[in-house]
Amino acid sequence: MATTAPEKTPPASQPKAVVRVGDAVFSTATLAAGILILLILAGVALFLLFQSWPVLKAQATDPESITGGGFFAYVWPLIIGTLVSAFIALLVATPFSLGIALFTTHMAPRKLAPVLGYTIDLLAAIPSVVYGLWGLMLASHLVPIYAWLAKYFGWIPIFAPTEDGGISQTGRTMLTASLVLAIMILPIITSLIREVFLQTPRLQEEAALALGATRWEMIRMAVLPFGTSGIASAIMLGLGRALGETMAVAMILSSGLLTASLVQAGNQTIASEIAQNFPEAAGLRLSELISIGLVLFIITLIVNMAARAIVAKTSVKGS
Repeated sequence: MATTAPEKTPPASQPKAVVRVGDAVFSTATLAAGILILLILAGVALFLLFQSWPVLKAQATDPESITGGGFFAYVWPLIIGTLVSAFIALLVATPFSLGIALFTTHMAPRKLAPVLGYTIDLLAAIPSVVYGLWGLMLASHLVPIYAWLAKYFGWIPIFAPTEDGGISQTGRTMLTASLVLAIMILPIITSLIREVFLQTPRLQEEAALALGATRWEMIRMAVLPFGTSGIASAIMLGLGRALGETMAVAMILSSGLLTASLVQAGNQTIASEIAQNFPEAAGLRLSELISIGLVLFIITLIVNMAARAIVAKTSVKGS
């Protein structure tokens, strides 16, 4: 008697995923927030381009109508002043931030570390105008130091006095502004680096100490390599803050032409130039100020892109 093959049962259909209302609302809200950020960024860029068009047009037809005899002649000293002040601030703040972060996370007593961390965080809450007022008071006390630098290190261009051997008698120089900027970005860099160091795996630290490493050797072999990408991110974030700082720098710097010396009056940044001249600006002059704001926008965008690239590169090396 012939046997019949057993009938194949159809595979069970996969159950459909249940879409919860809360998940759908959350996903839509986050997507809308991301799109909103892109729209705001594009709106700012379009506004700056539109308002800067009269200057770009004047540069092509009548450059003499622009302050300084041309757009590039006007904006180039401001770009140099912006980059120099931000670089000096970063150069001063980074080692202090790194040292404070290491001390509060690995060296300070347990009862003292939270107090120091809270104090550093409070510095970020101080308004820029307060830093500006403090910088004005500090400037006069720095004049003797600047005179000493000009006397013994005047052969270095950044400390060179004027032709008659003088320096700024008010202390309102690029170096003073950079020092105030360094203090302003210090809590930002310190807080981020501190949080990165706190994420270092405890087992790696204990293993290094168990193998006979000193406290510094443990930090050098376990903590610093782990936090390389975080340190780079913190430094770049501080650089972005230094590039865009307005009020404190505008209150400290005195007007003057671009000079290589940091102890002479002069030098301006883009943000301080806008803050000092915007209230009375109109017509083409207003367009000029908005156009240098566009330049600052582009510089900040480039810095952020470079920061992303540096963080990605350091993350790959660290892994």
